[in-house]
Amino acid sequence: MLVSRAYIPDGLLPADDRQRWRWPFTVPAVAELADRGLEFDQPVTFLVGENGSGKSTVVEALAEAYGLDAQGGRAGRKYGNARPKTPLGELLRLETTVEGARMRGGARLKRKGYFLRAETAFGFMEQVRGLPGYWQEDTSRMSHGEGFLTVLQSMFGEPGFYVMDEPEAALSFDSCLRLVALVYELGRSGAQVVCATHSPLLAATPGADIIEVGDHGIRRTAWDKLALVDRWRRYLNAPDSYLRHIVGSTDPSQT
Repeated sequence: MLVSRAYIPDGLLPADDRQRWRWPFTVPAVAELADRGLEFDQPVTFLVGENGSGKSTVVEALAEAYGLDAQGGRAGRKYGNARPKTPLGELLRLETTVEGARMRGGARLKRKGYFLRAETAFGFMEQVRGLPGYWQEDTSRMSHGEGFLTVLQSMFGEPGFYVMDEPEAALSFDSCLRLVALVYELGRSGAQVVCATHSPLLAATPGADIIEVGDHGIRRTAWDKLALVDRWRRYLNAPDSYLRHIVGSTDPSQT
């Protein structure tokens, strides 16, 4: 474990009620994080929730607070863009373990970590391919899923702080299983992983802490209690019970 808690110091919280009712503090998960902080109990943490629930906002801010570029990339490099930090990332602070403090306080180029952000990953991969500290493979000749796995296997190989935002976006079922194996081994190696996901497959990583975010704010839960898992089960067991409300009857005999 490297990071034990994320929080906003009292002196940095917006003092004006009007500011506290502006995005992203209007998002229940962000509001709860601002008020109470977020504890990390396990080496691997998944944030699960619907679109707009705030999970990506939170992991992006965690990456920024640790010193990772919000556009994506590894720890220790200088920011590759002039974009300012997000409102939450500007305020968020991290409490670290002894090992985390040692790593963050060391030489910049020896810090270990990576932020994989699905929406910017493809363009970023081509920018840094072949540069020192990155991968040599030509990801432009690979499928998106193969490129993602190349990045993951190259950059997530030793203890560090790893943040991912919906990495399943480009991955098949089998590739997601390979990512589960990688994340599981990272957790056992002394690394820490925080991942926002829609994937029940990834969230099932053994030993992971699962945080469900939504209108209720933030709550820890078990994998089989996730609304996401329940919906996938219902759909896979009887897809027509959902599809008939969207495209009409799927029974050919009724067409």
